[in-house]
Amino acid sequence: MRFHTLAATLAALFVIALPGFAQTTGTKRDDTVSEKLGMRLSLQCWTFRELSFYETVDVAAGMGLRYLEIFPGQKLKPGSDVSINNHMSLDTIADVKKKLADAGGLKLVAYGVDGVPTDEPGARKVFEWAKTMGIKVLVTETTPSEVHDKLCTEFKIRMALHNHPQSWPPDEVLKATKDRVKRIGSCSDTGHWVRKNLVPVAQLKKLEGRVEHLHFKDLDKFGDGHDVPWGTGVSDVKGMLAELKRQGYKGYLSIEYEYGSVADLKTTVPQCIAYFDKVTAELAK
Repeated sequence: MRFHTLAATLAALFVIALPGFAQTTGTKRDDTVSEKLGMRLSLQCWTFRELSFYETVDVAAGMGLRYLEIFPGQKLKPGSDVSINNHMSLDTIADVKKKLADAGGLKLVAYGVDGVPTDEPGARKVFEWAKTMGIKVLVTETTPSEVHDKLCTEFKIRMALHNHPQSWPPDEVLKATKDRVKRIGSCSDTGHWVRKNLVPVAQLKKLEGRVEHLHFKDLDKFGDGHDVPWGTGVSDVKGMLAELKRQGYKGYLSIEYEYGSVADLKTTVPQCIAYFDKVTAELAK
């Protein structure tokens, strides 16, 4: 979001005043409450798609985030032709793990959006890769089958169907998963719901028991809206978090911002983190 200088200054002062805020300089963020609730905040690296993975790790660590969702195609590091994907070489996997360790022990928790093969040998390779990376959730638009039931159970990995504006509305997710194991469900992209004029809290209620992951967003308006700092738009972030707590949701909520330059994001994303920490602290009382 492109703020003028005064607005950016005021926003930064607002964020610093909120509980749990961590600046991009590496200030310690207190996420004790959300960890106890089991609702863990992650970053979908797509948010910083203009940067390399290495640079995104540094930004996330500086904001006090400990969990990352990677996506296919992000450049590994500046000056490299290597990219993130589910068939990375062993050398690239070693580079990724070293970077995460050097940045303070960040963890990869999800990967997507990408296809999951429907044949068992092909799907098994993806699940084995996810296990190697420590990934808990495969985010996809692939229709689930008995093959995925078997592998989700064997590897204890979730498979989450991601809704873009033209794919996987809640009713279709429920149809596709009604005979599937409980580790298969929705990657609930709350921003795309708003773009389809669907009320997020109502959709979460509809999906109860099948929410496996979230791409969490707040938009400025229904329809053709764009991302805004959490708590300032129409998505009812507080209501969504309250509903997830009511459902006993235990999993990750990935910040995914699709609006603004990198410079803007270094102001708006910390606002989202601060609001999340503030609301989860209230919900824990």
